[in-house]
Amino acid sequence: MADDARYLPDELDPETDAATSEDDEGAGLYEHFAVTADKGQTLLRLDKFLTARMEHCSRNRIQAAADSGNILVNGRPAKSSYKVKPLDRIQIVMPYPRRDTEIKPEDIPLEIPYEDDDLLIVNKPAGMVVHPGVGNWDGTLVNALMFHLNRQGIPAEEQNRAGLVHRIDKNTSGLLVVAKNEQAHARLARQFFDHTIQRRYVALVWGNFDEDEGTITGNIGRSPRERQKMYVFADGSDGKHAVTHWKVLRRFGYVTLVECRLETGRTHQIRVHMAWIGHPLFNDERYGGDRILKGTTFAKYRQFVENCFTVMPRHALHARLLGFEHPTTHRDMLFECGLPDDFRALLEKWEGYAAAGKANEE
Repeated sequence: MADDARYLPDELDPETDAATSEDDEGAGLYEHFAVTADKGQTLLRLDKFLTARMEHCSRNRIQAAADSGNILVNGRPAKSSYKVKPLDRIQIVMPYPRRDTEIKPEDIPLEIPYEDDDLLIVNKPAGMVVHPGVGNWDGTLVNALMFHLNRQGIPAEEQNRAGLVHRIDKNTSGLLVVAKNEQAHARLARQFFDHTIQRRYVALVWGNFDEDEGTITGNIGRSPRERQKMYVFADGSDGKHAVTHWKVLRRFGYVTLVECRLETGRTHQIRVHMAWIGHPLFNDERYGGDRILKGTTFAKYRQFVENCFTVMPRHALHARLLGFEHPTTHRDMLFECGLPDDFRALLEKWEGYAAAGKANEE
């Protein structure tokens, strides 16, 4: 194999396995494999060429990726039957592969607002880890999905090839799309890679904004100092390109409700981008939002904020909207879900506080 061949997850640091972390917003979506054929390469079908070079990847899986336009030769989509020539540059984008670790199905209730033969939509509750990993081998969304798909008679081997197309953090609530077969997985993964998926989140952040909407652009990568945190490399020298569009929904004075639209899907993107511009998510322990950042010094206010932290003991982020092209019918699909109880209770408290403050001013 040529020296530049690589097989690394797109959104991950090579030293970090997404499946061992409960907090990987958008991480582990796909794996990239890139290789340049040797000068002495004889003519060989593309699927055979890649099967011989990629670990844990069947020929059928490679063919499904090619059928979905996920394999590029010299920058252009190529079919499985393409004959690889000397010095061809081959790139492949595939969903995260099946793992060697045995995952056990568990009868865990799921809220599934939509399902068909190719995919399903899950409204994930806060506190549920998406994928099993170190410290979280059971009770995850994947364990629950295995039980659900087993009841439909979908073989374990097919489940291994399908499954998660993207992830959201353990303490983020909201919508996820799950593929039920290999072709749907490959086609949905390509939409995420091409940034054609619609994703909108609702977040409560510290502080007020001068404008009603804006865009945050800043490369995101692992923090050089704290490996469990992400970091914005403002000069673009490191990390991966990331863009978040935000719009004010409701101003409460000391905190603001915003809608965030993701153009890219980096780990912790909304959380780290908002913290970078001085507006950490409310009660976001990892990025400094779990303390009073705006407001008065009165003990009464301090007690009010502590009560808010108790009402919503997690960062205030909810994946509200998800839109994509159906992988089989090619129809536009759009799903929305309301705020969970803890988020609504938090907003009610801030509504009451803001209304009382305005009444006092009058």
